Amino acid sequence: MKLDYDYIIAGSGLAGLSLLHRLLLDKDLQKKKILVIDKVRKTDNDRTWCFWEKGKGIFERIVHHQWDTLQFFSPEVSKIFELKKYKYKMIQAGDFYSLVLNQASGFENVTFKTEAILDMEVKDGKAILKTEKGQYSGQFIFNSTGLFNPEMNTQNTLLQHFMGWFIKTDSPVFNDKVGTLMDFRLDQSHGTTFMYVLPTSTTEALIEYTLFSESTLDKEDYQVALKEYIKKKLKIKTYELTHEEFGVIPMSLAKFSPIVKQEHRIVNIGTAGGFTKASTGYTFQFVQKNVSQIVNELKHNHSPAINLTWKNSIYAWYDRTLLDVLLSKKATGRAIFESLFKKNPPEKILSFLDNDSNFWDEFKIRNSVPLLAFMSSGMRQLFFKNNVKSKN
Repeated sequence: MKLDYDYIIAGSGLAGLSLLHRLLLDKDLQKKKILVIDKVRKTDNDRTWCFWEKGKGIFERIVHHQWDTLQFFSPEVSKIFELKKYKYKMIQAGDFYSLVLNQASGFENVTFKTEAILDMEVKDGKAILKTEKGQYSGQFIFNSTGLFNPEMNTQNTLLQHFMGWFIKTDSPVFNDKVGTLMDFRLDQSHGTTFMYVLPTSTTEALIEYTLFSESTLDKEDYQVALKEYIKKKLKIKTYELTHEEFGVIPMSLAKFSPIVKQEHRIVNIGTAGGFTKASTGYTFQFVQKNVSQIVNELKHNHSPAINLTWKNSIYAWYDRTLLDVLLSKKATGRAIFESLFKKNPPEKILSFLDNDSNFWDEFKIRNSVPLLAFMSSGMRQLFFKNNVKSKN
């Protein structure tokens, strides 16, 4: 059986290039013949990823800024907390793309193609990817496109949508050692609504207006909210807007699976594989954990189609329960996060959201949210059978 490639990576965003990066770092796998294919070549600084991490990570050299201290605000709670286990880090997409593309340029066995992907299938033991220009075969396809996504609608999905402004002031106004993780002191009429404030110097910061709701807003609505917050909350009158970002991330009860049921030769990664955390939209670190597992399985000649562990299935249930509460409007997002930060050490919350907490911490967190709302949604999600089928 002759294959065109060993591995085909369909999609060259965060998940696809993270997988490529780790494959090329591994001495046992870096000589494999790899195709990376996408309808566009990713080079623009089109997004910013923020995450918390213990110690130094694999992308430490491109961390744009990090914070040892975070703060949380709501009408009822005000907390400033120093991180002991974690650092809160920011990576910009332009730096990430540049790092991986420069690394790949040193490997003649890695091919990039810019073609629209039409379909994928398994035939005669080969994973086949079809594009507008032809088809390619491989031992495995790692898919981060939306080709096999389940149906999402307002009954099963909230959107996390946001507009971020990088601003620069003439004089020092920020403390670049302290980041605002969430500020809920905003109008909540559109749904769960908060601001991030992440200073990268005393004169520069990312201000991001974030919402969890059924639909996006008009562009002007985000801009008005950002202008008002900068003026009234941050007390900044004059500034330069240096960069603007906009994004939409699905937070869904629909069933995303890492495994496409075609002989396990097609493996979903990134959001397509369910590695966007359903309850919060956090993606970066969950993608890293997943692609690291994939590389480890490939290295040992095992199938890279990895099922959820029992522990991760419990966290998935927590996520679905929180999302069910928000979708059914049994409690507001502000009330939930306000209660969490009021009753728990903030770093314990971060561990929980990172799927890295212990039983006792989980017990206390479960008992610090609106009990009736979460019991009802928890039971519903425990026994709920999702009938939504994916497009494959």
